[in-house]
Amino acid sequence: MTGFLPRGGAVLGADELAARWADAWRPEQVAERLGGVGVPWCVAAGWALDLFRGGQSRPHSDLEIAVPVAGFAEVRDRFREYAFDAVGSGRVWAAAGDEALAATHQTWVRDPASGQFLFDVFREPHEGGTWICRRDEGLRLPYDAVIERTAEGIPYLVPELVLLFKAKEPRPKDHADFDGVLPLLGQTRREALSGWLTRRHPGHPWLAGLAAR
Repeated sequence: MTGFLPRGGAVLGADELAARWADAWRPEQVAERLGGVGVPWCVAAGWALDLFRGGQSRPHSDLEIAVPVAGFAEVRDRFREYAFDAVGSGRVWAAAGDEALAATHQTWVRDPASGQFLFDVFREPHEGGTWICRRDEGLRLPYDAVIERTAEGIPYLVPELVLLFKAKEPRPKDHADFDGVLPLLGQTRREALSGWLTRRHPGHPWLAGLAAR
């Protein structure tokens, strides 16, 4: 990601965004299409927490997956009938070219016939088989440590990392997600999240909950 956004890009209003995300896919739909792919992808964000919990806890307005940036082309090839729009700083570049893709990390998969957005692809930094946190290059872990799977085989980002990303500017649903998942976190997960929060967000209100038993 270069950080230099190209000119152009559409700004979509909140009502339009809500309408165009109304038919967002569920994790099992993406997992079916990505079966056998060689890229270490995973469901991220709120849906990842629900996969960890073993059931849907609340409505989800979209679906996000994460893939290593070098493997994005392989994932995109599984959805050749759809368009991939780059997203950044509140703008959307339809059927994004290399410049917009290089300057952003989000890609919305769009049905060109209906205009509906189906799921969001995070193109993540990495070095070979090592995942790199896009907000902290010092946080590096092997993919085996950041991806777990449901009994059905759907890969998801481990909850402690999902919550780390949610902690930056937590919304009411993020606080609710933390409260719901906290009782399910073992000591190792709690200690990992506590350490990352202390490093990235000193004094974060979630630290007290993580310290309590």
